Formats: sequence, structure tokens, C-alpha cells
Amino acid sequence: MVPPGGVISDLLGSLSLAFLSQPLTRSLGLIATLVVILVAQYVRSPWRRVPPGPKGLPILGNVLQVQNKGWMFGRECKQKYEHIMYLNALGQPIIVIHSLKAAFELFDRRANIYSDRPRYIVAQDILCGGLFPALMSYGDVLRRIRRAAHEVLTKVAVRDYHPVFCKEAILVAAGMLENPDASDKHILRSSASATMSVLYDYPLENEHDKNFTGIHAFVDRMSVAAAPGAYLVELFPWMIHIPARFAKWKREGIEHFKQHSAMFNGLLDTVSNDIAKGSERPSASASLIKNSNRSGLSNTDIAWLLGGFYTAGAETTAITLIWWTRAMITHPEIQKRAQDELDAVVGRSRAPTFADTPNLPYIQALVKESLRWRPAFPFAVPHSTSEDDWYEDMFIPKGTLCLVNLWQCHHDPSSYGPDAASFNPERFLDEEGRLIPGPVETHDDGHGSYGFGKRACVGKHAANDSLFINIATVLWAVRLERAHDENGKEIPVDLETDDYSGMIFRPHPYSCKITPRFPEAPLLLMEELELLKT
Repeated sequence: MVPPGGVISDLLGSLSLAFLSQPLTRSLGLIATLVVILVAQYVRSPWRRVPPGPKGLPILGNVLQVQNKGWMFGRECKQKYEHIMYLNALGQPIIVIHSLKAAFELFDRRANIYSDRPRYIVAQDILCGGLFPALMSYGDVLRRIRRAAHEVLTKVAVRDYHPVFCKEAILVAAGMLENPDASDKHILRSSASATMSVLYDYPLENEHDKNFTGIHAFVDRMSVAAAPGAYLVELFPWMIHIPARFAKWKREGIEHFKQHSAMFNGLLDTVSNDIAKGSERPSASASLIKNSNRSGLSNTDIAWLLGGFYTAGAETTAITLIWWTRAMITHPEIQKRAQDELDAVVGRSRAPTFADTPNLPYIQALVKESLRWRPAFPFAVPHSTSEDDWYEDMFIPKGTLCLVNLWQCHHDPSSYGPDAASFNPERFLDEEGRLIPGPVETHDDGHGSYGFGKRACVGKHAANDSLFINIATVLWAVRLERAHDENGKEIPVDLETDDYSGMIFRPHPYSCKITPRFPEAPLLLMEELELLKT
């Protein structure tokens, strides 16, 4: 592939003039010269050295393969395209990264080139009015926003929200025991409530809360709109000029932006009013408002930053926990080992707390393995190159959309051993049962679910703490087992098929059998909840 250039155009012009004004022999000489130059330019063109990839269709390229991404999870895809695969969608270059090694090399070590985002016309420009931080181009504005975000969600700052996480974990365990068939709903509500409490000091009583339903509608729209190839306008940018009355996607997007803005600004206004009255409690929004003079963020910036926090945190944490329950059901031996550790460290007279963390390495390993085994976002949010680059003699042009295939990265035997496809928390423990970090490319996280480089998730400490206390509390209080049908036959758990809509990787519903681990567990949960309320 040789991109058109001024040199070729000039030569073609010269060739036309030659036919019109020069003798035949001279014209043939010019033709020969042109052929030599074209061949030389083709041979020297870096575009001949793009990474390998599947053959596409004429004109369309790999558009259909980009829209239907399930084939990229297959073992054959990784075997054929080991580290990087190249796709072309109507002229848009795309690379799909299949290994932690390549992701780390490009996004961390070469962060100055790989920290930008591709343009998201529907998701960012229309649905969010250009205000959603996770999809912003990398520059001074985003750096200022991320700096402010880091300050309110440091590992130390997140400790202020530990009582919230403990309370919600107890509510999950108690809800599971009260209504086992709705265990996934308990997890979704609790994760949303914990996130809303951290962001706005706004706990959710139930899933019918208007802000809960409103934000989840926003999350669902963003998940669909940000998926590569979701809208034709992403492939044909000129379509943005179509009047809204003739474009349903544009008309609906503009209306949804108004709704989203009103919701996020309304939540922030409530906190601002509490600050004015002197009645606010710790929350990320209160900290951001108080520090706004120093950070230089407007109320609009803060409102959409908080919306971004929720989108990145609530559902991904919940989906990880739901996948974790499936792992516990299918691996009773792992569940038992974790519960034995809890019995030895915590006992059965109280629920786990964050003070127990150093003494619960197996529970910490469960957190890492849950995030690795079934990433909620199997494709990390795409990056974009700001200039031409080379990787292992392969050319990556400027403006390339860069997708990390976390599914392949997390199931790579070269990073996680021959059992990479299995759920095995012991991969994060040494021979003496002490926690180890995992692959060096993951910065001690053990996985790539929090992203890479300058776009890595700033809320990972909150996510880790929430997952830890939920897993510890549920395992302390309940036993998770396979369900049985009306004939007493065990119902198998499907771990292979999934609901992969938009960008999120959700498990299919499954009603498992949930019982107290010991008779006093339900009462102790209620007592712990009352203590947290005081």
C-alpha cells in the first residue's frame, strides 16, 4: 500500500504533457522513468511493512471484521498474529495488540506517541459534548483533569470510603442469603451505590432510583457508541454535517446529551449546596469543588469527570464480581481454600475488615485473578498514534487506532503459564503463599484491566478495595454452589458464551444455590450493619 503523494501527481502530470508535446521516444523514456520511480517508492514505502493481518475486502477493507470482534478472542487469532495484528477499515489503519509485552512497550515506554484517542463522533462529540475525559485527546486540558482526579482517589484518600465499601459488602452478602435468585442484581445495586457514595455521598436504596437508572442508561449508550464501527459516521466523518432532522442517531444523541448534562450537573449542584451550608460529608465531588481554584476545573469539567468515574467504576466492578461468583461455583476447592484462610485470620465472630488485608493474601490473589480471568472490557479503550512509529520492524502509521485485546493478553501462556485459560489465583502466590505481583508489564496489578500508560485508570485503588472487601465478606458469610433443576439434576454453568454488547463482557444469568456458611452468619451480618450505621 503506497499512500498518494505530490511526487506521483507531478509525475503523472509530466507524463500527460509528454504524450501531448514530446516525440514518441522521449515519451517512452518518461514512462520508463515514471515506472522506475513508482517501483522504487513502492519498495521503500513503510506501508509495505505494516503488521500482518487478515485480508480484507476491496474498498471496505476489514470493516466487517472490526464490527464483529468475537473472532479475535479465538486461539487461532493469537497463534497467527502473535503480538500485533493490522486491520484497515475504509482506509483507517488499526492495530490489535495481543500481548502484554507489546502493550507495555507501546503504551508505557512510548507513551508520548500512544496516549491520544481516536475521534469518537457519536460517543464523545455528540453524546458528551466533547466533555468525557476518557475519550478526550491528550493535551493540557486532560492532564489537568487527570491530575485533579488522582488527588481525590489516591490509595490514602480512598481509605475515607472504607466504611462505605464494608457496608455495601455486607448488604450484598445479606441480600444473597435473603434472595439467592437475585444475587447478580444485589451486586449491581451495591456496586452502583458504593460508587455513588464515593462520588457524591449518595447511597442508593434500590435499583429504581432515578439517578441510578439515568446513569446506567448513560453507561449503556456509551458502551454501544464507543464500540469500534458502531456508527457509519465514524467511518464516514462527512456524515456529521447531515442535519439532525434527517439523522436519527444525531438527533437522539443531542437530546441524550442534554439529559446527561442535566443529571450530572444536578448531582454536583446538590453537593455544592451542602458545602455552602457546611453540611457536606467526604466525597470526591466535595473535594473537587473545594480544590477547583487550584485545579482550574469548572463545574462542568467536574460534573463530567465524576460521570466518567462512574462509567469506569460501577459496572466494571459489578461485572467482575459476577464473573467471580461463577468461578467460585465451578471451583469449590478454591472457594474452600479462601474460606479456610478467612476462618484462620478472621474467625466467625465478626466480618472481615480492611485491617485484615495483609493477612489475607489468598483473597488478594482472588481479586487479581478475577480481573485477569474475565476482563469486563475485553478490549481496552483504543489509543491513537500521534506520529509514525516502528515496532519490531513493523510500521505503525500516524493516526492508527490501537486496540489492546485484553482477552488475548490475559490468556497468554507466555505471561501466565500453560493454565492461562483457567481460573487459578495461586498464579499470584509464591510457594509460601505470599502475594507476588505477576507479569512485570502490569505494574504489580497482575493484569491489564486498568489500562496502560498515561491513560491508565485513576480509580484502581477504589476498585481494588471494593472488590477485596466484597469477596472477603461474601465468602465469610455464604457458600456458593451449583443450582439444581426440578428433577434434582445439577445445572451446568456456562463460562464460554456471554453477553458481549457494546464494549462490556457480561456473563449469562445463573441462579446458584446460596446458603449460610454457619448458622450465626445472617444475624452477625445485621449486627455488623448496625455498627457501621453508628
